[in-house]
Amino acid sequence: MATTTAPARRGTTARGTTVFLKFIMATTGIVFIGYVLLHMYGNLKIFGGQEAFDHYAEGLRTFGEPLLPYGGLLWIVRILLIASIIGHLYAAFTLWSRANSARSQRYAVKKAVGVSLSSRTMRWGGVALLIFIVWHLFHFTIGKPAVNSSVSASEVAASPYVMVVASFQLWWMTLIYLAALVALGFHLMHGVFSAQQTLGWTQSPAAYTRARVSAQAIAAIVVIGFALPPLAILFGIVE
Repeated sequence: MATTTAPARRGTTARGTTVFLKFIMATTGIVFIGYVLLHMYGNLKIFGGQEAFDHYAEGLRTFGEPLLPYGGLLWIVRILLIASIIGHLYAAFTLWSRANSARSQRYAVKKAVGVSLSSRTMRWGGVALLIFIVWHLFHFTIGKPAVNSSVSASEVAASPYVMVVASFQLWWMTLIYLAALVALGFHLMHGVFSAQQTLGWTQSPAAYTRARVSAQAIAAIVVIGFALPPLAILFGIVE
């Protein structure tokens, strides 16, 4: 009796840990999706012109004053985002390591059949996105941004609009950004669907289809929404 109970308990514990890790991935992924959608909305304000975009950027820094210090909201969002990314990475790499150590040759052959491109690129696409996020934060938030040489440093410092426009007037900057968007699109397509599976939102055929369509729609909206400003800037529609 004891010999059959112990393995069962170990199995139950292992399954519970896996479910919890997947739950962490789903919830932190939802936080990231929310941030991405809000960030995309803010970027699209570039089409309103310099005054509208700079006013929006300044509003983010003064939001909640005097209850919050200047830039307080941005730091709250950054801390929440960093914590979510750390939790997401921990869960992802733990599950990845566990799957690699447990996978048999038979399982690997079976798993390879019918796997989508988005799921195959999920892990390395996530690594590419992490590298891009670090670089993106350094470029626009921490370090000195690479901008069009015709724009002075004082102009860039004085106006977020000028900084963004002068950055995406560089073709290689836009190319890096678009490449990251491709990785983001595949990551969202698989991640949004997987999150809904983990949360039990795909139990019926109709729900499964709805989850697939919503994942594809969110990925398409985000990629197109983020791609419009840099492309408009590069081709001179926004100056």
